[in-house]
Amino acid sequence: MTRTHPLTPGSGNCTRRAPLSPRTWLALAGWLLLSFAAAGVGGIASAQAPQFYAELVQPPWAPPPGVFGPVWSVLYTLMAIAAWMVWREPAGAARRQALVLFCLQLALNALWSWLFFQWHRGAWALADIALLGACVAATFVAFLRLRPLAGLLLLPYLAWISFAAALNYTLWQLNPGLLG
Repeated sequence: MTRTHPLTPGSGNCTRRAPLSPRTWLALAGWLLLSFAAAGVGGIASAQAPQFYAELVQPPWAPPPGVFGPVWSVLYTLMAIAAWMVWREPAGAARRQALVLFCLQLALNALWSWLFFQWHRGAWALADIALLGACVAATFVAFLRLRPLAGLLLLPYLAWISFAAALNYTLWQLNPGLLG
């Protein structure tokens, strides 16, 4: 079902969500590419993550290293689909702001891997993930207002980074020599 949005009151003109067409499918590919490019930037920093993660004293509730890749793959896919859904909405300040927030959270997401795995800065990584959580929450609200399903697609991501923040804090506390 397509919603309509009046351009100007009484004008009779309205804009509609971008219809499914080759252009919109190309846009989906673009959002997937952007999301997985951010993952790739973080992945470069995480090249030695399995070895480093194995050196850390772990809380009993820490997931095994093999869980992270599949979880992040699903999350990046959901994030890209959500951004694409918002991109399909009529152009305007709200859509622009929502997509800027989305891109900002992608940058913060990629930065976390560098802070934690490459530079071994537990406190800085924790500050980054706290800012990331706030940015994802703001993106969730912005997406929810434009396209409720797009906002809901971000909820697993918000839940996972909340868990990751608790894990970041705990690892930092348990490993002050390695995550100074």
